[in-house]
Amino acid sequence: MEWFTASDYWLSRLVFQRALAAVYLVAFLTAALQFRALLGSRGMLPIPRFVARVPFRQAPSLFQLHYSDRFFAGCAWTGVAVSAALLAGVDGLLPLWAAMLLWLVPWVLYLSIVNVGQTWYGFGWESLLLETGFLAVFLGNDEVAPPVVVLFLLRWILFRVEFGAGLIKLRGDACWRKLTCLDHHHETQPMPGPLSWFFHHLPKPLHRVEVAANHVTQLAVPFLLFTPQPVASAAASLMIVTQLWLVLSGNFSWLNWITIVLALSAVRFPADPPRVPDAPLWYVVVVLAVSALLLFLSYRPVANMISRRQVMNRSFDPLHLVNTYGAFGSVSRVRYEVVIEGTAEAVPREDSDWREYEFKGKPGDPRHWPRQFAPYHLRLDWMMWFAALSPAYAGTWFGALVERLLENDRDTLRLLRRCPFPPDEPPRHIRARLFRYRYTTWRELRETGACWHRTYVREFLPPTRLAGAARRP
Repeated sequence: MEWFTASDYWLSRLVFQRALAAVYLVAFLTAALQFRALLGSRGMLPIPRFVARVPFRQAPSLFQLHYSDRFFAGCAWTGVAVSAALLAGVDGLLPLWAAMLLWLVPWVLYLSIVNVGQTWYGFGWESLLLETGFLAVFLGNDEVAPPVVVLFLLRWILFRVEFGAGLIKLRGDACWRKLTCLDHHHETQPMPGPLSWFFHHLPKPLHRVEVAANHVTQLAVPFLLFTPQPVASAAASLMIVTQLWLVLSGNFSWLNWITIVLALSAVRFPADPPRVPDAPLWYVVVVLAVSALLLFLSYRPVANMISRRQVMNRSFDPLHLVNTYGAFGSVSRVRYEVVIEGTAEAVPREDSDWREYEFKGKPGDPRHWPRQFAPYHLRLDWMMWFAALSPAYAGTWFGALVERLLENDRDTLRLLRRCPFPPDEPPRHIRARLFRYRYTTWRELRETGACWHRTYVREFLPPTRLAGAARRP
């Protein structure tokens, strides 16, 4: 069935599958190491409370059927193990049907996590991983050549990621049209990386070139994905270069990496294809049926993408099969950060010994240089950025965070870089203050060694203690 498969893309499929397995592995590892404090039975947004009020049809998940912290941990670590097996190429050693089932396992497990993840999993790259992972189930293994229609659908996802992001920028903040957004973006992005300070201090004319190049890559180049080779490979390669530039300039979880993975599927690597038998009829029928379903479901994302009221990062079905994407339709001009402090004093005063909690990724101590965490996703740090934009973003979980800090909760403290209190001596009061942050200049960096300068703005949360807590002597 030469019309059904594209044998020249066998190496593209292999590279795509191994890279996707690596992203899956990071996603499951993130879930396994962070869920207890965020979603566990004693977490800030407990899963048992969520599934009690949200029916299965709205959020299909294994955890709708049963939940315990041990069961969640088992699912997350199973996802890590299966992802590692796929990364090692175990699917190539199995019959076609078994390989498809093996690729289905991480998709089902991660869908189960995302659908009960609430605020902590409300990011576009969660749906992007699920949509890509679902297509990977039908891409086949060494027993068949890659199906043409699945390769096309992978490019269709990449097109929507890039073109949707380009449209949301043009329709959003005027600075994208004026080519000035990067005068602010590197300083105000959710989680700067170790090179973000240097990117911010690049000459402004270069920032204009960056924005213009971004518009070309997102609004013109995506159409070239559907042209003959080698043009399609060149278009995908240009997208990869652009995404690697973004990797260097910030910490965007695995958003850039999953986009790179999608682009790899469109690159035709020069290699002699192995001889494989024709695809079995049952496989052809399944792939064509699923492809028809996905094309039908594409109607709503396309309607949203071309609408003047385009929204970003929206799923239109509970299985996250076809979604709409986009990021940074608007860019903040000023960076605010919520700084959390605690004191052991019985009566909190302004001059009390307030000690600052340090997060792993978000800016805190002005002298602490940002680190590279992506593709690993620090979920609490990201939501602290949103909290600084507006307290409304933190309404469902910030109080629970403060409560657990007052208890020196072990799982919560593991999400932080430094807790200023001994394990057996929790603080008596916690407060939160809002600061304005800006990058230091070259001169300030040389004189102080600090990459940030911060200025107090206002109180975010007044001194708070546990309700009914006994006063310690």
